[in-house]
Amino acid sequence: MKVEPNALYQQLQQLKGMASAADTPIGSEASAAIGNTAQADFGEMLKGALDNVNELQQTSGELKTRMELGDPNVTLEQTMIAGQKASIAFEATVQVRNKLVQAYKDIMAMPV
Repeated sequence: MKVEPNALYQQLQQLKGMASAADTPIGSEASAAIGNTAQADFGEMLKGALDNVNELQQTSGELKTRMELGDPNVTLEQTMIAGQKASIAFEATVQVRNKLVQAYKDIMAMPV
């Protein structure tokens, strides 16, 4: 599966728009509906991103195994590119996790 940076950027822009829409003063029912939608969309986006990273890692592992077994249909270049894609996707996921943990810590440290 191909990682599309533009698609990820568009998803982040949508989340930003939802977050700013949630900041506007509106009725509590509408605000709750927006919050639930944003939460569901963020959860779906996060799950999709994790599934994508998992798929990239599995593909990389399969290609490495096939390369080691001498499959003539798998080239070294394909194997190395798949490994790098999986590595970059995993590193990005770790960075997102670190940012989420730091944001959680910052929010918990705020005085009430």
